[in-house]
Amino acid sequence: MSHRNGVGDGASEEALIRSLAGGDEAALRELYSRHAGAVFALAARALDRPAAEEIVQDVFVAIWQNAEHFDPALGSLRTWLLAIAQRRIANELRRRSRRPKLASDDGESLAAVDPSPGPVAEAWLAYRRAAVREALEHLPAEQRKALGLAFFEELTHEQVAQVLELPLGTAKTRIRSGLRKLRAPLAALVALGVVLAGGGATWLARERAQAALERRALDLVTSSEVTPLRLEPPAGAAVSETHATYRARQGEPLAVLTLSHFAPAPAGSVYQAWTRHGLVYTSIGIAELDASGHARLIAEGRAFGVTPDEISVTVEPAGGSESPTGPEVVAWPLRLDPVGDAPHE
Repeated sequence: MSHRNGVGDGASEEALIRSLAGGDEAALRELYSRHAGAVFALAARALDRPAAEEIVQDVFVAIWQNAEHFDPALGSLRTWLLAIAQRRIANELRRRSRRPKLASDDGESLAAVDPSPGPVAEAWLAYRRAAVREALEHLPAEQRKALGLAFFEELTHEQVAQVLELPLGTAKTRIRSGLRKLRAPLAALVALGVVLAGGGATWLARERAQAALERRALDLVTSSEVTPLRLEPPAGAAVSETHATYRARQGEPLAVLTLSHFAPAPAGSVYQAWTRHGLVYTSIGIAELDASGHARLIAEGRAFGVTPDEISVTVEPAGGSESPTGPEVVAWPLRLDPVGDAPHE
């Protein structure tokens, strides 16, 4: 385990989550090694082994995507992990219990796909969560923890009590008290929700496909069998923390590229990532940097199942290019030419 940036076997969990929020995937692997067993054990009490393993993947995908939103005031990292797991388990059990059965021609029962909210409803849900999160900030810490678990993680009162190690009555009181204080500031939000309600199933298929891709990417990033390739600025460039990390597994058509400490792209430009095999370039994707200059790209395709001759991130016109045209920012193997030169064979 690398100890760069303070990430290692002895690092505190707050330090690990901060490192993960900063784009350091070594922190994700360390958190996975510490907590995956506990999450699996919790899920295996209620579900079969394949489903429990899927729950583990879902939980760590969630913290991978949302590390920057972790709030220690709402509880410990372990509490957060187990709360996410409880929610996923409860959702899976509800899905199984309400799944309608259809008779096939040979008499066997077939499961139908559950409906899910459409794009408008999903946009409303995101808005509602942001508004409630802001309102929660004004509650006392005890009420904020209990209500945060009940709302954001969709836990039952019993599950909230279990996660916070409280008597059930105490958990219910804290949730009710918090709701009373939120009633006035959220009254308009409730009314707006009635207007924005909608439905549809297209969103469900898209989200399931994306979730499956994220789980495969997580497995790739946490695997000890995958050797990461580090992309750095060309030799002679100004010293900076800017770099990228590429992970792929031989024979598997999947790659994950993480960009770290990138400055905003020049006006009218984007950062685009590439692999090269011989004379053929394949785009990994266009990076969308967060406020701290980090981004993650997940790409599928046969080209990513073979170790490339070169990996690079270049500056391209807005919308991207079909092949690299702009200056290289980072590359693997290490470039010997100045950073401003265009990519070349």
